[in-house]
Amino acid sequence: MLVDNKNIVIMGVANKWSIAWGIANKMIENNANLIFTYLEERNKISIEKLLEKENYTNYMLVKLDVTIDEDYENAFKMIKEKYGHIDGMVHSVAFAKKEELSGNYFDTSREGYLLSQNISSYSFVKASKHASDLMNEKGQIICLTYLGGERVVLNYNVMGVAKASLEASVKYLAHDLGKRNIRVNAISSGPIKTTSAKGVGEFSKLMDGFIKKAPMGRLVNHEDLGNTALYLLSDLSSGVTGENIHVDCGYSVLGY
Repeated sequence: MLVDNKNIVIMGVANKWSIAWGIANKMIENNANLIFTYLEERNKISIEKLLEKENYTNYMLVKLDVTIDEDYENAFKMIKEKYGHIDGMVHSVAFAKKEELSGNYFDTSREGYLLSQNISSYSFVKASKHASDLMNEKGQIICLTYLGGERVVLNYNVMGVAKASLEASVKYLAHDLGKRNIRVNAISSGPIKTTSAKGVGEFSKLMDGFIKKAPMGRLVNHEDLGNTALYLLSDLSSGVTGENIHVDCGYSVLGY
């Protein structure tokens, strides 16, 4: 039980296909206390149904619109009142307008660019500030990214630039929080079927190409990502911070 009785905030569960839900499942298996953030009432109901199926009752739900500063203050105040402190946070929040995820990147609108940066990158910085205020030593913060933040991926466009910003933020936050022994890392996932991924143009072709080229010859799955998150949120990774760990069946090592 590597995260036994640890209080962990999970941001970004939308449905059973969410990467955040795969990570949450692994935390449940290892007896963590989970705090889920949600945006809308229907999102809250969806999370409650997932937890009911797992017969899991040791959780808290807090409303958090990542575009509103006051929501962070209110959410983390509620968390503090119930738990006193938190041990970890998982950020799996990203968004870009569908029309920005196809065609040429130079056609990105100002509004679309700022929106994707705000939700996909700045929200991690803001949440890390509030989460770290509730952390004792040995706190862990992780976020989810993708290879499109390092290389050009067809149709990833503005989201790739947002992920690059997110990955840079991991390094700067790791530096800022390291003196308090709070670690900050990223998991770079291979393509996986989620609701948001369907918005990327020609995503099915991307997945087919991935399977053909990846050294392991398969797609990454929720179990793979949950296991890596478990490692990062536990003391097994006590000397690891500022890293971007690729969980992509080896695809990122290729030069072609």
